[in-house]
Amino acid sequence: MRYFLDFSYFGKSYHGWQRQPNAISVQQVLEEACSTLLRQPITLFAAGRTDAGVHARQMYAHLDVEAVVDKEDFIFRLNAFLPDDISIQNLVEVSDEAHARFDALERTYEYLIHQKKDPFGTETAHYLRHSLDIFAMNEAASMLLTHEDFECFSKTHTDVKTYRCIIKEAFWEKEDSVLRFTITADRFLRNMVRAVVGTLLEIGTGKEPVEHMKRVLESKNRSMAGASVPAKGLYLTRIVYPKNTFIVNG
Repeated sequence: MRYFLDFSYFGKSYHGWQRQPNAISVQQVLEEACSTLLRQPITLFAAGRTDAGVHARQMYAHLDVEAVVDKEDFIFRLNAFLPDDISIQNLVEVSDEAHARFDALERTYEYLIHQKKDPFGTETAHYLRHSLDIFAMNEAASMLLTHEDFECFSKTHTDVKTYRCIIKEAFWEKEDSVLRFTITADRFLRNMVRAVVGTLLEIGTGKEPVEHMKRVLESKNRSMAGASVPAKGLYLTRIVYPKNTFIVNG
């Protein structure tokens, strides 16, 4: 039986999603808990990889088990096994061919910036007191939708076959002293969102003009883009699959 696990995590204590030889990861903690609970070795295949310190409000991973699982009991018991910073939201039966990574149609990330010192936001957002030109940042962000090669925002020395991504939306919105950047695409490169935000902040602070985004995109050069913003402000918030992926909707 193949299932999709729907879960969330606060990334501060983890070296990203993927297993690491010398650091704790979300994948390791979840696989060990599932293996203990199901009494069989479990390997999880996630919808994507988040970097060290990045959070996920929604992440999916698929797993194969030897027998039918009681959904409610499994969710309750697995959550009891897990630390407080990882939470299981749902377990959904899928076909044997369904794949959490390759079947995903789009993913959405959000990046949070606080412009007022907030003791409750220290670990959940990037604090930036400089005034920002939201209109200019949105104008520059709109250029991302007309481009497809994002090598300029990719972590260097990354083993990828293509730098092509289709961005469907990218925009800033402000509520009181909190800024939120939302970006949706079919796929993302390593460190891509944090580099995009860093570049947009250079434009928002007036360090660079709006046209700088076009130069960065055409350069295919990571050194032309802005510095990556801190991981603590980044959240994977939504993953979309074809409607027929889930055998049982939960």
